Amino acid sequence: MKQNLPTAVQYLFFFTAIVLMALSVGSMFRGGPIPNMKLLYMIYAILMLGDALAMLACGLLIRARKPAIFWSAVTLLSLNIVLTIFDQFGLVDLLFVLLNASTLGLLFSLRKEFLPQ
Repeated sequence: MKQNLPTAVQYLFFFTAIVLMALSVGSMFRGGPIPNMKLLYMIYAILMLGDALAMLACGLLIRARKPAIFWSAVTLLSLNIVLTIFDQFGLVDLLFVLLNASTLGLLFSLRKEFLPQ
């Protein structure tokens, strides 16, 4: 059972990356009553896509047992939580914070699996 938990962390990173990619595509094609907001939505979409790529990289590299990768993943998840709270907070934001918090909690609880001894 304990061998499967590091894989669960990877899957959580991958799932979060997929969610961010979907939100990014949705933001790219989002139409609104104000045409000037299209540029802002494109900037949001590009930032979400960058976050998705960073999450994908963390998921792929987290098992390398390198402290820099572990702490980069912790920093990324922490930033996702803090920056989401200071946005217009709704149901999607709550679910995203819970997803990142659960990934961060599992990552910290398994830090001996991901950090060299």
